[in-house]
Amino acid sequence: METIIFHPEKDTNAIAEAAAILRRGGLLGIPTETVYGLGADGLNEGAVRRIFEAKGRPQDNPLILHVPDAGWLERCCVDVPETAYALAEKFWPGPLTMILPRRDCVPLRTTGGLDTVGVRCPDHPVTRAIIQAAGVPVAAPSGNTSGRPSPTCARHMMEDMMGKIDGIVDGGDCAVGVESTIIDLTVQPPRLLRPGGLPLEALEAVLGTVAVDKAVRQKLADGEKAKAPGMKYRHYAPRAAVTVVTGTPGRSARWIRAHLPEKAGVICFDEYAPLFAGHIVHRLGAADDKLAQAQHVFDALRTFDDTDVEAIFAQCPDESGLGLAVSNRLKKAAGFHTVDVSPLVIGFTGPTGAGKTCALRALERLGGLVLDCDAVYHELLRTDTELRGAIAGAFGDVFAEDGSLDRQKLGTVVFGDPAALETLNAIIYDRLPRELRRRMDGSDAPVVGIDAINLIESGLRDMCRRTVAVTAPPEVRVRRIMARDHIPEDYARLRVQAQKDEKFYRTHCTDVLVNDCADAAAFEQRAYRALETILKEEQA
Repeated sequence: METIIFHPEKDTNAIAEAAAILRRGGLLGIPTETVYGLGADGLNEGAVRRIFEAKGRPQDNPLILHVPDAGWLERCCVDVPETAYALAEKFWPGPLTMILPRRDCVPLRTTGGLDTVGVRCPDHPVTRAIIQAAGVPVAAPSGNTSGRPSPTCARHMMEDMMGKIDGIVDGGDCAVGVESTIIDLTVQPPRLLRPGGLPLEALEAVLGTVAVDKAVRQKLADGEKAKAPGMKYRHYAPRAAVTVVTGTPGRSARWIRAHLPEKAGVICFDEYAPLFAGHIVHRLGAADDKLAQAQHVFDALRTFDDTDVEAIFAQCPDESGLGLAVSNRLKKAAGFHTVDVSPLVIGFTGPTGAGKTCALRALERLGGLVLDCDAVYHELLRTDTELRGAIAGAFGDVFAEDGSLDRQKLGTVVFGDPAALETLNAIIYDRLPRELRRRMDGSDAPVVGIDAINLIESGLRDMCRRTVAVTAPPEVRVRRIMARDHIPEDYARLRVQAQKDEKFYRTHCTDVLVNDCADAAAFEQRAYRALETILKEEQA
């Protein structure tokens, strides 16, 4: 079969000729902002069957219908909820696919046998014009041979589909680089079926609670039915086996360097490429640039097929923003073969006088790194110009001539004003997690303890896999505070009464250590045994 290459920017007839291919039941490679798609008339069962044949795609893997605007939703779907129109208003055209009940006119072959169908409006003016001119919704999975990395430029489509399809529209490189986000609106709460070019956080801002399907982070079991493309089968895979290494960038890079076979290739963040001299390296982008990573991930995977590498090791971003989509694509390419080099992060909290210091010493005896949030914060006050500027901008001249923080002046402002204190905490806890992650990244300790009296209230708990509260009977704490701080009993009691009670910690923490021991050494040993048990549980 001859495959025609269309160049719309040069040929004024390209859109009409491409639309004609779709109307007569042909197959057309189309550009979108996410990846290139392999399109056909989504209402024509014979044309849809040809998509599966050209890709070698399993018949139970659903296709997505592409439409030019939200007005087409009623043509493809029934019982369209208002939330669908709200999402379309905010995110269409764009990388968002909504799962909705299908109309009878949509063949079951298009939906993989399901009574639901995915619909999206691509953010590429040429493709929307082609769909409008064709007058039919266009079913279009990614335009690669099934299982291979998705195409992000016309050249990739030609590599896989030349001679198999009727035409390819060259619309330039894709701006996003990973497929659309898929949200199921037929369930409550709405469920994320595939992370993509629209971050989960953006959906949550509109929908509130969004459940994340287990297939996003793990392989579906045999017999489980996929409700959206990419949920069931191994996807995006180059010919060489892929191992994905998760964890902070520095830790994952050091692990790869230590375990890299001679004939292995590397996919890594830009900053770490020099570590892998002598190996074929493809860069994802900077460690903190999720958009660049999304744009480069498929090209990096695909390019290795032109080399003789026998294995590929890939650094993996965290799951915030577009990182969830990049992580998902890498893990699917690896068949979910991953190595996690993240430390076990345990948060420590509890009231004054309970003995938290003893528990932290026990963690250090177990090889742990302790990060004291109060000490880190005061160090940042001396060194972090961004933090200092934010505090000065919010509270005025609270720094002395020598650059040190005038704590009394700041305290006068914030401690009598709950709103001001909330502002200060927001400034601190916007910057503190980044510094904590930086310090974890520079350490190879297998376990990290985050010491924070406001662990729960500040949101630092979200960084932790386990949270340990160290508590003690109030009378015991009063005596300890009196002896430690050389203060009278009345003042010690006031301090104890002002803090959270044990019920708060039992409600909000995964573990509670009660310190009713006779001395510090005895409690340190109790904490050592308890933490040893936690480590064994997490390693099991």
